Amino acid sequence: MTADTLSEMYSRLMDHFGPQSWWPGETPFEVMVGAILTQNTNWGNVEKAIHRTKDAGMLSLEKLVDLSPGLLAEYIKPAGYYNVKAARLLNLCHCIVGHGDGTVAGFLAQPLAELRTQLLGVKGVGQETADCILLYAAQLPVFVVDTYTYRVLSRHNLVGETSDYNEMQEIFMDNLNADVEVFNEYHALLVQVGKHYCRKKNPDCNSCPLNGL
Repeated sequence: MTADTLSEMYSRLMDHFGPQSWWPGETPFEVMVGAILTQNTNWGNVEKAIHRTKDAGMLSLEKLVDLSPGLLAEYIKPAGYYNVKAARLLNLCHCIVGHGDGTVAGFLAQPLAELRTQLLGVKGVGQETADCILLYAAQLPVFVVDTYTYRVLSRHNLVGETSDYNEMQEIFMDNLNADVEVFNEYHALLVQVGKHYCRKKNPDCNSCPLNGL
């Protein structure tokens, strides 16, 4: 029943919103940077920070890993919490350099479980950020869970109030085929329905494409 419901939700959301083609980024490393910068801010601010860094010729592992935290913070200032995020970005850069062959490609080519463990060992990288990197940068079949996921699932009685990240992730991983493209689109579509219909306050249930499920 859960698998049928999830498939129906995906079909309705795809019909309503169309493909989202996430995650914006010209390279896997840019996707990784974006996953850090988007913490506690909107994507518009992230884009400004990435453009500033890119325009300065600094948007690469080789350039960022040697920057001082203060200078990196200046580049990413539009993303907010820039001192904290600069430290987190440098932590991630040092992790990449210290594993695999020291390159972004080598780091992301590691086995999924090993790579996830390394990412979660980076100070400032939680489960959602790690899984965004795994799905969108490494192209590995891991479902990303966020506040929109919880809101939609809980309002459709698919999870309880106390369900944690792992429980919600397992619902998708256990009931859907391990398909990177589907996981990619599904996560993005849940964000869209959460923003436009399944809002935290004043949800528009009558117009929601998931109405009736």
